[in-house]
Amino acid sequence: MEFTLITFLNGLAYGFLLFMLSSGLTLIYSMMGVPNFAHASFYMLGAYVAYSIAGVLGFWPALLLAPLLVGVAGAAIEHYGLRRVHRYGHVPELLFTFGLSYLVVELVQLVWGRSPVPYRIPPELDGTLFVLYTTSFPIYRGFMLLVAALMLLAIWLLLRHTRIGLTIQAALTHPQMAEALGHNVPKVFMLVFGGGCALAALAGVIGGNAFVTEPGMAASVGSIIFVVVVVGGLGSLAGAFIVSLLIGMMQTFAVAIDQSLGGLVTALGWPLPTSAALAPVLRLTLAQVAPMLPYLLLVVMLVVRPKGLLGRREG
Repeated sequence: MEFTLITFLNGLAYGFLLFMLSSGLTLIYSMMGVPNFAHASFYMLGAYVAYSIAGVLGFWPALLLAPLLVGVAGAAIEHYGLRRVHRYGHVPELLFTFGLSYLVVELVQLVWGRSPVPYRIPPELDGTLFVLYTTSFPIYRGFMLLVAALMLLAIWLLLRHTRIGLTIQAALTHPQMAEALGHNVPKVFMLVFGGGCALAALAGVIGGNAFVTEPGMAASVGSIIFVVVVVGGLGSLAGAFIVSLLIGMMQTFAVAIDQSLGGLVTALGWPLPTSAALAPVLRLTLAQVAPMLPYLLLVVMLVVRPKGLLGRREG
């Protein structure tokens, strides 16, 4: 029971962090119909900007200012770069965001160096939230859960119960009609792109000190984000939320279970294959194959339901 509850809470925290990343990308895809390959770079940028601000003003101002600054930078990139490329089709947009991801990595290395930076958990959040049997649950993991839950609630309230949210939904689904009614659709697109970048930066602010803030952090989560968005259904926030939690739980439990595949086959009562070619595979543990599980889920979903779990987009 102790192992299950602690692993569940850790998986929940990781799943909510994945949703913070994937929600912004989902909104951006809904807006433009093209995946933003630079999205994980804004996650990394949020962590580095927060590290710099925290060194001067402290963690709490960095928690507010870093997503705001990165969001403004994202809006400027959409206005002065991506919008000009948009007229030439989706392939130039893909190339633009792909090149932007490398540009951000090089910029980070020029400013902050190639080594990890000492972006640490603030002292007031560095401790034990509660002790379950003999295992302690950190305060910062609980803080990550709280911030992610508040962000989820804020997105839901914004999109469903405000005039701005209704305008955004109208511009995302029927841009020509929204423009005919007098709404500035390009400005809405710019705000949504900037907001998506700000959400990624917020994940970087609270995830950068929980893990490691270094130039490779964007590459380590970038592919997982696209798995979440594709499996959940391109453009579906609800699908991204469900799959984020699913992958968070799946990877966390797999890493924590030190059981070989052969042992699992035996435990299920199936006959153990005697082929010598399969012996190395059967010796693999779940912890070793845990990084492969999201991509296995992606392949299965594309075969069974190409549009994703809750996907509606056809084009």
